Amino acid sequence: MPVSVVISQGQSANPIKRKLEEDLVGALLGERGVEVTVVPHLYDLKTDGTGMLCLQGITGDMVVLSWLYPRAAFWTLDRNGIRGRMGATLLVSEAEGDDDAEEPPPSNDTRPLPNRAIYCIDLRAATDVQPFVNEVRRIVAEASVKTVDLVSLAPMPAVNSAPAVAPARIDEEPARRWYPVIDYSRCTNCLECIDFCLFGVYGIDAADKILVEQPDNCRKGCPACSRVCPANAIIFPQHKSPAIAGSADGEAGGLKIDLSKLFGAPDALQAAVLERDVELVAVGRDAVGMGVGIPKRQTEPSSAAKDDLDRLIDQLDALDL
Repeated sequence: MPVSVVISQGQSANPIKRKLEEDLVGALLGERGVEVTVVPHLYDLKTDGTGMLCLQGITGDMVVLSWLYPRAAFWTLDRNGIRGRMGATLLVSEAEGDDDAEEPPPSNDTRPLPNRAIYCIDLRAATDVQPFVNEVRRIVAEASVKTVDLVSLAPMPAVNSAPAVAPARIDEEPARRWYPVIDYSRCTNCLECIDFCLFGVYGIDAADKILVEQPDNCRKGCPACSRVCPANAIIFPQHKSPAIAGSADGEAGGLKIDLSKLFGAPDALQAAVLERDVELVAVGRDAVGMGVGIPKRQTEPSSAAKDDLDRLIDQLDALDL
């Protein structure tokens, strides 16, 4: 089965970005085992729009090249029902960093996954097409390795499809959007986001699992809920801060994490409360400050004796990181 390569265009008509996108389309059309699809900016696509319906129809391995951090792109697809295991990519942007030396933390996502991989690559990782073409070739070769059918014990045929003559292009023109994306590999379902957000963005499904129920209720530019998430599981892919936009920095369980967010230090909470109040006032509602939806971690300290973890947190707070 060919590997589907999806090129997600930038939000603007930046000529440098568009040239890279079109050069990639031209280069990949000559590759065997590849089917190319061009869609508008992934984050802006509506779940029931033409672009996302097209992507939902892809059942095999997928490579997504977008102007988003890989983690943001992967979980944006996930929220739209496009799921699979996260494929490992060797091409990363300078801002993303190289995390190969670190063991990824155990995933909190226990949902069953389709038997396919989704590889997400940041288009900011290189300025010319060749590194992207090389990485796509590597992924296609990896996907084309002969495997053994456990029933027939016959090897599966390798991909050998002829190059396509033209890409599939989705001409949808979505409006720019702003909404949170949940990284379910980190989310602990603590529900602090649903308590903190006062705009009806979050909800719970039939299994009482948190979800972004009304994404377009979110106030543009406001990332407040991501600041109070104890697991760094809430992503705003278009935010200027890499940690909020989905960079691998801040990996749960790793030393790169923003400790002020993990342990709820006042600076992160105060910033979130201020951002929320600004948006409440903007829609004619009263500011609520610290009086509503403050995470449980912000309550008065327990009178119980401190254990080793409490003492470690106190030491970290004293470092003023």
